[in-house]
Amino acid sequence: MKKNLLLAAVAATTLLAGFTSCSDDDDDSNNQVNTGNVAGNDAEALSLVNGIYSHWQPLSSSFTFIIESATNKLISFEGEEDEPGPVVSRLEQQPTTWYQVKIFNHLFLGIAQANEAISTVQNSLNEGKISQTGYNAAVGKAKLLRGLAYLKLAQLWGEVPVFTEAGGSSTTRKSIDEVLSQVVSDLTDAESLLKDYDGDPRTPSKQAAQGLLARAYLFWGDNPLSQSEVAAIANGQNDPAFTTTPSRLEKAVEYADKVINSGKLALDPDFSKLFGRDYESNKRGTNEHLLTIAHDGDATDAQGNHQTHCSWTFPFQNGENGSTLTENHTEVADDDLYDNWYAEFPTDKRLAKTYFTKVKNPEDGFTYTYYSPIYTPINGKGVDQSYEDAENLEITFNSIDRIEIRYAEVLLTKAEALVQLGRNSEAAAPFNQLRTRAGIATVTAPTFDQIKREWDYEFTYEQFDLINHYRWKDYIASVKEVSNYKHFDSSYATAGGTGKDGNTVSSFFAKVYKHLHAKYDNIRGKHYRQPIPTGLSGEDLGITPQNPGY
Repeated sequence: MKKNLLLAAVAATTLLAGFTSCSDDDDDSNNQVNTGNVAGNDAEALSLVNGIYSHWQPLSSSFTFIIESATNKLISFEGEEDEPGPVVSRLEQQPTTWYQVKIFNHLFLGIAQANEAISTVQNSLNEGKISQTGYNAAVGKAKLLRGLAYLKLAQLWGEVPVFTEAGGSSTTRKSIDEVLSQVVSDLTDAESLLKDYDGDPRTPSKQAAQGLLARAYLFWGDNPLSQSEVAAIANGQNDPAFTTTPSRLEKAVEYADKVINSGKLALDPDFSKLFGRDYESNKRGTNEHLLTIAHDGDATDAQGNHQTHCSWTFPFQNGENGSTLTENHTEVADDDLYDNWYAEFPTDKRLAKTYFTKVKNPEDGFTYTYYSPIYTPINGKGVDQSYEDAENLEITFNSIDRIEIRYAEVLLTKAEALVQLGRNSEAAAPFNQLRTRAGIATVTAPTFDQIKREWDYEFTYEQFDLINHYRWKDYIASVKEVSNYKHFDSSYATAGGTGKDGNTVSSFFAKVYKHLHAKYDNIRGKHYRQPIPTGLSGEDLGITPQNPGY
């Protein structure tokens, strides 16, 4: 088995340490693979597998920059305009853009470490060093993490190399179907090996594997584009046709039902309590988080979860009552995202958690308003308000766990698969559970458009948007919706001028204008794929061909 990805990344640890923004604070000191032949006992076997998380922790906020900033929902002002955040925000990513490099390489590093761990644990079982129970826990976890890594690679890059403990190549790309077959194989093995969910989402479980299988089959059932299909639309601004494979959608329903029928998961009755440290490890006992990536802060794990830091880089310096204008690393794209939702469902309990327009500062007692002509709304899901003064403290701690999958996704996955299968009335039950909690009207048979909007209502800024639009084959059309936004208007092009609303245009909104127009002008069919990147130190990984258009 070739290990050029692994070796290149290990050699690049000094490069990782040099970044100092939302992509920074990487510490690859824990990224070495245990190359021993056996683990001495069950605890050592599990510890070996737990090392794989050192490749997932640095990605928790990085996924946002690819999956959210490249849509109509988010823009990035992370540093100068040639920094990776703004580059992705303007849809100008290249093989050397840091977030693409970082995510791609760390996912493969995790795969390489999973392969090593599986081999070592198998040897340990063969030599009688560990129990069958220890083997199941370790290999089940390793295969779940490997399957999840291959799923994210397929969703974002399409055809990628596939290599396992049994061999393979780290440079030869496999077809989408072959990659997703490996995903299903790994997650099915994990399902059989892991124990039932016990209320702790930091521990991979049988139900977590089933939930990820439902996700994988929904993605696969929507017929992800092949390399040649992307090439055919790479330079144009027209979306491809949407098609499905019903047998795979049926599997999505089957695996969602396994989670639902287990009776071990439930929606938290209070949506607003889902995000923040008070929910971590299911402290509330409501069992909605199904799988999370643990974070204990920058000083203690491979990289703290910078979601709060990036969403609200410097609290209470912006908005009405702010002492200065400081551009956040990620920004809500425009007021319309809040306004349009409010116009449709003003009583939706999720709205106020997703978009903050007013926030009280506990230190000075002032209420800060985030709305034009002062600012855009704040991405609320990136702000921990679960404990006193969290909005000030958490940008330093960066210790909130990242939610990989929660029970609400399982319900909506089942509802969507049923609607795509033409069984709309059956989809009402899982669909309406989300709406009932949100306090908005239920339906007797949700339409596909309602399903799409429900993904927005429930999961905005939870790292789904880009992948969903890839599935639905409406990515280009969705990005071009920015032309309807308030600050797309030409009156906002120049700072100091007078905007359409009659107010003086600030440098902030002139920048918003620039990013909205860049999205509209730059979007192409090639953006249904991310570019195959370089290695962490800039080396060619030898993976050919490059994705179309890059």
